[in-house]
Amino acid sequence: MGMTDPIADMLTRVRNANRMKFRSVNAQLSRVNLEIVKVLKRTGYISGFDVKKDANKKDVLKIYLKYTDTKGRIIQDLQRVSKPGRRIYVSSKKIPKVFNGFGVAIVSTPRGIMTDKEARQQNVGGEIVCNVW
Repeated sequence: MGMTDPIADMLTRVRNANRMKFRSVNAQLSRVNLEIVKVLKRTGYISGFDVKKDANKKDVLKIYLKYTDTKGRIIQDLQRVSKPGRRIYVSSKKIPKVFNGFGVAIVSTPRGIMTDKEARQQNVGGEIVCNVW
């Protein structure tokens, strides 16, 4: 049986591993998950990622978490906004700011998955996937 929401599964795995201060976490590989992780890397919330093979020879997305020098968490929380049962679409003018600009909203647009700031600059709206702060 397939997974209902692989994006929420990946975000939950990252959130739980981050709270337990793990160095890395494995998630299911998909194009959307890979693009979300690329945005997290570009914005500095994670230190990196790799595509690896697991014991069953399936591709897995290995995400390397990032912490401060004093072992403080960089990612305070991850929140799924648009869900399979309730999609949240916004225009470029109505993209919300996360924590007054201190956080990042990840938006799926016709031009790809990008941050809220990039979507506002390119004047494109789309589906708000998640908020990170």
